[in-house]
Amino acid sequence: MTSAVLGFAVVAAALTVTPGLDTALVLRAALTRGRREAAATAAGIVAGLFVWGAAAAVGISALLAASQLAYDVLRFAGAAYLVGLGVLLVLRATRRGTVPDQLEGGAGSSWRAARTGLATNLLNPKVGVFYAALLPQFLPVGSDPLLGGLLLAGVHAALSVVWFAALIGLAAAFGRWLRRPRTVRVIDGLTGMTLIGFGVRLALTAR
Repeated sequence: MTSAVLGFAVVAAALTVTPGLDTALVLRAALTRGRREAAATAAGIVAGLFVWGAAAAVGISALLAASQLAYDVLRFAGAAYLVGLGVLLVLRATRRGTVPDQLEGGAGSSWRAARTGLATNLLNPKVGVFYAALLPQFLPVGSDPLLGGLLLAGVHAALSVVWFAALIGLAAAFGRWLRRPRTVRVIDGLTGMTLIGFGVRLALTAR
């Protein structure tokens, strides 16, 4: 199991630091909303990894890899979610005189951020296919699939936490300047366009 964990950690680390949707969401939250909501967004994403780890163990994510219909349903749902979220950010960025929401919001805003992170992760079929393809290769013969899947998901989660903490810390160093109203609108606009791009690419990419 030790060699399996180490091998999987190498692959998961490469995936974690590759710029993508999760990084964009956490970085945007850190730059415009503060540490609390950025951490909540990251927590939602990390929670999604455990769900996918369990799904891979029981064969649900394997269904996404094997069934084009199941993959397409989740793919289009995820694409619609990303495009919708991106459009909302772009609209907020283009509104004249818009005052950004107060930084470091309360528990309600943190829960919304966590739900956004979780939903974004769970509606990305590529994460499910990644887990379905890789986890079985790293699980030792005779090991408990569910426990093994959760263990490897925990490795991925730990790496993600370190990566997200680094992003949040970096954003905090430049936070005062980057949280000016005009700068926040620019960040929201760029993030919105990025999400729309991810959504369109997800919708147009069969596998």
